[in-house]
Amino acid sequence: MNNVEGREYGISPDGLPVTEFTITNRQGMEVKVINYGCTITSLKAPDRDGRLADVVLGYDTMEGYLMSKHYLGCVVGRYANRIAHGRFIMDQKEYTLATNLPPHHLHGGHKGFDKAVWSARPFENESGSGIDFYYLSADGEEGFPGNVQVYIRYFLGHENIFIISYLAETDESTIINLSQHSYFNLSGDQSNILEHGLIIHANHYLPVDESMIPTGEIRSVTGTPFDFRSVKFIGRDIKSMDDQLRIAHGYDHNWILAKEEDSELSHAATLYDPASGRVMEVHTSEPGVQLYTANFLDDLVVGKNNTHYQSHAGLCLETQHYPDSPNHPEFPSVKLNPGTKYQSTTLLAFSTK
Repeated sequence: MNNVEGREYGISPDGLPVTEFTITNRQGMEVKVINYGCTITSLKAPDRDGRLADVVLGYDTMEGYLMSKHYLGCVVGRYANRIAHGRFIMDQKEYTLATNLPPHHLHGGHKGFDKAVWSARPFENESGSGIDFYYLSADGEEGFPGNVQVYIRYFLGHENIFIISYLAETDESTIINLSQHSYFNLSGDQSNILEHGLIIHANHYLPVDESMIPTGEIRSVTGTPFDFRSVKFIGRDIKSMDDQLRIAHGYDHNWILAKEEDSELSHAATLYDPASGRVMEVHTSEPGVQLYTANFLDDLVVGKNNTHYQSHAGLCLETQHYPDSPNHPEFPSVKLNPGTKYQSTTLLAFSTK
C-alpha cells in the first residue's frame, strides 16, 4: 500500500507548481502538506471514539495560503519569531534584515521560508512514511548572510506520532532558528481553544516590552497566569489583569523549558481537549516554546469550509530558540558556522483519554 500520495495543488507567485502530499499510517491518521512553505494543510487525528477530525487551522485553496498573513501551518525561518529593529551584530559586523512587522523583523521577513517552494521527496519505511524537503536560502536573502542549505523531514509513524526534523548547513557564519507554525484545535470543530487543558514544562518565561520584544528578564511563572506546570484551561487566566497579557492580547510568549538531563528530546507541553478526548504531547530538542493563542485572528480570516476564524480559534506551540536571541548574548546562541550543522527535532504524539 502506498502511504504517500501527491496531487497538483496550485501555482506559486513565481510560477512554480505546488504539490499537496497526503501521508497516512496504519491507524488511519492522515497528514496533508504542500511544498509551499512546508505547510501542513490538514492533520486528522482520532477522538476517544476513533472518529477522525482535522485538528489544524488552514485554507481550502492555494489562494488562501498566498493571501494569508497569519503563517497558518507553515515552517518559519530563517529566523522564527522577532528580531528587534531587524538588526543584529555578529563578528563585529552589523546586519540589517527586512522589517516586515515594523519596526521589527518577524518569521524570516517579507519572503521567508513560508513563501518558498521546496523540493519534496516522499519516502516510506517499516515505521511509517513522510516527506523530505530541501531549500537553498541564498546569501543575502531578506538580509541574512551565507548560503544556507536547509533540509526538513516530516514523518508520520504508525503509532500516531508526527516528527519534524530540521538540518541546515552554511558556507558563511549566520543565524538560524526554525519552527513549525501550525494552529491546533483538538476539538476538530473549529471552536475556540479556551477550554483546552494545557501543561507547559517550564519554570520561567520571557516577559516582553510594548512592541513584543523580550526585555531580557527571565521571570518565574510562580504566582502568575503563565504557570502551566499543572494542567490548566487556557481560558482561565487569559483575560486577567496582567500587564503581559494586555500587551500581547493573550498569550504570545516564550517559555524556557525545564530540560530533562541526558535527553535529546524533552517533554515540552501537553494539550488536551476534554470534549473529544484528544491529547497532543510535544517533545523537542529546542530550549524554548512559544505559546500563541491566535490573538489576532478575526472575522476577516476565512478558513476551511468557509469558517470565519476568530481570536483564539487555535493555538501554536512553536518549539524554538528564544526571540531576539542575536541581541541577547545571555540567551542560547543561534549562530551557525561553516563546518557545523544546525539540527533540531520536534515530536508530536497523538493519543486519547
